Amino acid sequence: MNLIKSTGTFGFYTIISRILGYIRDILIAIFLGTSLIADVFFVAFRIPNTFRRLFAEGTFNAAFVPSYTSELVKGKNKSTKFADSIFNLLIIGLFFFVLFIEIFMPVFVSLIAPGFVGDIKKFELAVTLTRITFPFLLFVCLASFFSAILNSHNKFAAASAAPIILNLILIGVLFFGKSLNDDIVYYLSYGVSVAGFLQAVFLYNFVIKFYSFSFNFNFKITKPVRIFFKKLLPSIFSSGVTQINILVGTIIASFQASAVSYLYYADRIYQINLAIAGIAISVVVLPKLSQYVQLNKKDKVLLIQNKALELSMFLSIPATIALIIASEEIISALFGYGSFSEQSVQNSAKALYYFAFGLPAFALIKVFSSFFFANHDTKTPFYISLISVIINITISLYYFKSVGFIIIPIATTISSWFNAIILFLFLTNNNLFNFNKIFIKKFLKIIFASVIMGFVFKNFINFFENKLVYNYDFKLLFLILSVLLGFILYLLVSIFIKAFNSKDLKLKY
Repeated sequence: MNLIKSTGTFGFYTIISRILGYIRDILIAIFLGTSLIADVFFVAFRIPNTFRRLFAEGTFNAAFVPSYTSELVKGKNKSTKFADSIFNLLIIGLFFFVLFIEIFMPVFVSLIAPGFVGDIKKFELAVTLTRITFPFLLFVCLASFFSAILNSHNKFAAASAAPIILNLILIGVLFFGKSLNDDIVYYLSYGVSVAGFLQAVFLYNFVIKFYSFSFNFNFKITKPVRIFFKKLLPSIFSSGVTQINILVGTIIASFQASAVSYLYYADRIYQINLAIAGIAISVVVLPKLSQYVQLNKKDKVLLIQNKALELSMFLSIPATIALIIASEEIISALFGYGSFSEQSVQNSAKALYYFAFGLPAFALIKVFSSFFFANHDTKTPFYISLISVIINITISLYYFKSVGFIIIPIATTISSWFNAIILFLFLTNNNLFNFNKIFIKKFLKIIFASVIMGFVFKNFINFFENKLVYNYDFKLLFLILSVLLGFILYLLVSIFIKAFNSKDLKLKY
């Protein structure tokens, strides 16, 4: 496995998906803005989308890949039986779970968006739309199962490309926005569930080379299957703690008008970097880490861990600096059109500013958690994540009345740094990870290159100040130009001071 090449493949399709997601969101911003209908749709969309991130972006992998890899070592017959058992249990359990939630959707929505309960029209619409989008959960979990098998065989392209389907379908609906009027939210909601089904079909066409499912009720709960399900719930919570914190934030934000929308648009921006700096790297390294842990090759494990951490910091630190410097200009250039008012830009930018401080922590949580998962330990990150979520909820609830929605990104950032630091301490204290000399040198060089980039990027933003104001129609072009110039400078400085080594492009692990 080549870490940079595999991460690049995963990252390439993820970036395509996120760019299409941006186009989708800019169209939503134009047609819905931060209105009542927008708030309702984002809640209905947030629920299945959160599950997609929880299951599809590494969390299901965390429990499945180490177990499946262990069975692969014993032979294809063993791994197929294991996969069949998991598939059958998943599809049966998910079917009844989705059916249960569909029946009791009013109760479910009142828990997810309690601020909507006082507004009958808003609440009823949220219930209807969430009923339409919720089957997405069943399909995305099946898609995640197929992705995990592909990832176990070091095949990352199809799994990372699958979310593109969702964005293409929603963009297709949004092109008819003017003629659909307020009914557009219903068509968007149906599009979510249809996209989930198509993603599962798309991935099965690739996974059939390695595995063909056999659906039946005659399966055995073997020891490996029991171990997998014991690991699954903790891994969902620990690997998906950032998404859980965001969901908690959505629940609390529902008590303030338009706050759900502000957080949604801010979340969309930093998630682009997190998808590569945290999710892609953790997904890519897990199969090889699990294999080397199983074979007790400690030198290989240590090398992959340090390289993964190095790459994560190389990508997340400059992005953090850029988001802090130009949060308002970024939100304005990306979403400041149509129904998305100047006030919406300012409020979403405030959320993005505070989320940005937590970006390295969000990435570290993903990477550090994969080190535990490779050692078949999902409980330790689970307990740490549980404390992190409690900290997030406590800070958010205590200060929400006095500070408003802005406390949510602040609390998420504080709790995430707590999570990342405690994960690191547990890893080092249990001899599951330690820094090598190369990492320390590279990290200092990354900081230096990022500071230089930040200084120059700030000057670009100041230079184009008149071209980045809310009312300027072509502000996006000048933002892209500033970002490209800053990124090119960062790469050049990194190569010159050897924060980035071109030899790593060919290095196999």
